[in-house]
Amino acid sequence: MRTAYLLLPLAAAIALAACAQQDPASTDVAAPASAQTAQTAQTASPSEAMAETEPTAEAIAGVSGTYVLDPKHTDVIAQWSHFGFSNPIAHFGDVSGQIVYDADNVGASSVEVTLPLSGLNSHVGDFDAHLRSADFFDAAKYPNATFKSTSVESAGPNKLKVTGDLTIKDITRPVVLDVTINKFGEQPMAKRPAAGFDAVTQIKRSDFGMGMAAPNVSDEVELRITTEAVAAGDAPAATAAQ
Repeated sequence: MRTAYLLLPLAAAIALAACAQQDPASTDVAAPASAQTAQTAQTASPSEAMAETEPTAEAIAGVSGTYVLDPKHTDVIAQWSHFGFSNPIAHFGDVSGQIVYDADNVGASSVEVTLPLSGLNSHVGDFDAHLRSADFFDAAKYPNATFKSTSVESAGPNKLKVTGDLTIKDITRPVVLDVTINKFGEQPMAKRPAAGFDAVTQIKRSDFGMGMAAPNVSDEVELRITTEAVAAGDAPAATAAQ
């Protein structure tokens, strides 16, 4: 009897070893559905996996109307490379202008903006004075920079491409703004319809007669714009696109 008890553990070990030597493919067949799903997910390409997880941009309903830029909530930021060591910025404030937005026919929309150089601010007083000098903007002779659109077109959900003429120092060059529609709705403080946009473009300052120190100080300047515009007081009531 004692011998039988000793043989029981040995028999169990032999049985376990036999199970372990079975064809692995047979265990895959018996794998639960959740495990098979996980394996399928692992073999999916990164682009397919990303497409399944990326949220779809919710379209913002455009609202037709004429909107006046709010200078307190509008900023034009210029940024460039300084000898490759740093990327300084300068702000252009006190911006004025208007946006005419046609929700039913985006191509009929327009933008007109004035940037007074008196609103230029790099947070470095001596540098601001140099920027306003004849070496750069020559603000005493040319106090404003302006932008006037020549075409507006849709560029995808909540995106626009705005082409226009940028004038600095009486030199006009075409630029293209890549625009993001942020929001249409009532501005809670003003209690009036409002619209918000961001935009970005890149220009060469040498195109406008301001090439001093290029290319050590980069000729390319990135412009980033954020604006909030409120429906004009004498404009027709803003209407949403149908």
